[in-house]
Amino acid sequence: MTDLSAASPALPRPDSAKRRSPLYLARRRFAANKAALGAGIVLVIIILLAIFAPLISRTGPNDQAFLTKSLAFPSSEHWFGIDDLGRDFFTRIIYGARVSLGIGLSAAVFSLVLGLPLGALAGYLGGRFDWAIMRIIELFSVVPPLLAALLLATLTRGGVWAIVLIAGLFGWVNVCLLVRAQVKSFREKEFIMAAQALGASPWHIVWRHLIPNSVSPVIVGFVLAIPLAMMLEASLSFLGIGVQPPTPSWGQMINVGMNFMYFYWHMAVFPVLALAVTILAASLLGDGLRDALDPTLKGR
Repeated sequence: MTDLSAASPALPRPDSAKRRSPLYLARRRFAANKAALGAGIVLVIIILLAIFAPLISRTGPNDQAFLTKSLAFPSSEHWFGIDDLGRDFFTRIIYGARVSLGIGLSAAVFSLVLGLPLGALAGYLGGRFDWAIMRIIELFSVVPPLLAALLLATLTRGGVWAIVLIAGLFGWVNVCLLVRAQVKSFREKEFIMAAQALGASPWHIVWRHLIPNSVSPVIVGFVLAIPLAMMLEASLSFLGIGVQPPTPSWGQMINVGMNFMYFYWHMAVFPVLALAVTILAASLLGDGLRDALDPTLKGR
């Protein structure tokens, strides 16, 4: 008599469900994106340099400890050289990372706090509320961010928190649009209709069901808001109405370095490279997260 159990197909492995989970697929897609993975590593290194700057550098960012070596070129003792006021330029660069990343992260949080609830409510409620939010977004879209930031920074006399406020006011738009699109796609799902049938209020549905299921665009919007805020801060500081000296800022350093670039190239090159590498890393990381968390790629 034939043993049917031997001929039956093998049962799936117990961990097959785990392997097909959205989180596993997102991790696999992100790991396959070498550019995003490398950008994430670079960004982590820059963040660690900024956090542990006092342990890495032997002098403070404003210590004029090398006046006799002013404008000295990079060497084994001073990796990025000395600036025009006798300060170690590598120290200034890594402390400048604190300012730029701090402003970028703070502005991203502000954008998230403002754009997340507005996008969720606009996507769920629709109608006049959605129409009003979209008209506000169109208004922000037609106004050049830099020109508006120049006006606001002049009125507020610059400073770190003024730049965070300005960057957040222009950064919430992308977060709002991403969350709105995600919520609109979930609005007609069965679990939302079930919550409505049970008498749940719109606010309860938005906060307990729609926003938790919109984590992907929230993460992407948060990460992509960081380089936008950093570029805005660098532009304002370059024009002299952003972060004020002696606080180290990459935009401010670029402004000063432009006066010396023909003879002392390190004064302009290193802050430009620091800003460019950080913004590129944050942008590539955001694009990689967007591709990894995109539900339309779930089957890949």
